[in-house]
Amino acid sequence: MIDRPGVDEPLLAAEVAAAWALSVADLVFLPVGLDGNAWAYRVDTTGGARYFLKLRRGEFTGAAVALPGFLRARGLRQVVAPIDLPDGGAVHGFEGYRLLLYPFHEGGSLWARGLTDRQWIGYGEFLGRLHQVTPSAELAAVLPVETYRSTAGDRLRTLGDQAAASDALGAFWKRYGTALHRLADTVDELASGVTRARHVIAHADIHPGNLIADGDGPLHVVDWDAPMLAPRERDLMFVYSRDFGDHPADARRAELFRRGYGPVEPDQRLLSFYRGERHLDDAAEFLRSILRPGASPESRANDLHWLTRIAEAVADPASGRLRSPRPGCLRGAC
Repeated sequence: MIDRPGVDEPLLAAEVAAAWALSVADLVFLPVGLDGNAWAYRVDTTGGARYFLKLRRGEFTGAAVALPGFLRARGLRQVVAPIDLPDGGAVHGFEGYRLLLYPFHEGGSLWARGLTDRQWIGYGEFLGRLHQVTPSAELAAVLPVETYRSTAGDRLRTLGDQAAASDALGAFWKRYGTALHRLADTVDELASGVTRARHVIAHADIHPGNLIADGDGPLHVVDWDAPMLAPRERDLMFVYSRDFGDHPADARRAELFRRGYGPVEPDQRLLSFYRGERHLDDAAEFLRSILRPGASPESRANDLHWLTRIAEAVADPASGRLRSPRPGCLRGAC
């Protein structure tokens, strides 16, 4: 989120210092992500160490807290997991919010820079290993399970009526509303005909914005807020679509990915369903964010930029992939 949460930041810094036994020198707001109920900060300590703080209004899911540590314990060291509190557990409460603290990895996301050849192979290796992990009974009980249904279409149709009548979105909706309604119908149709596939642990948001690396260094996988049990296409959609990142997979990069992942022939209908549903869900979220009372002009401008890029891709699929004017402003890119 571009807009800051309504918290006393010096008090928040003191709370983090006390909860995790840190000597906090600075708390730096990071305008990243789309989730309207979550915010991010960089925590700098007097000793020079850095951490990534996630602040959420409402609860973190059990899977978001437990799965990253579970995966790291099984050798997936690319996973960035929450840091435990000294007294146990990982989640700390603060004035109606919930906090998680993570290691901070330098280098930034790969959305704008793209992956090197070695990183494309590493991307495939990581997803291949992730999709082979069997969850424990405890994790399986808290991981959401794919239902092949989406609320995004209904949310978009409801918000579309508000958009058409608003000053901020009236012109946009007049131009693109029909195409977005058509996408909602297409997603419903695809969902009704998908073939149920074997479920794996899916990150569910593993686009290049959630891959962190320093230069050609190893990948760090962040933003485990919404993992689920789903077909592997739920993750492969980000690889086999040109809509995610400024340097998406072409034939050579796809071959590098397969070198790491192994032989793969994704179900094309599932890929189309997930790609369409993601665009639909993002469009609904951007509409909601633009229409929410109190949003700053800067936040509305950023959201409208991305909403328009999605609408252009939907209205004219040949127009090209979504491109980022500045890294870190797309959903989950933290």
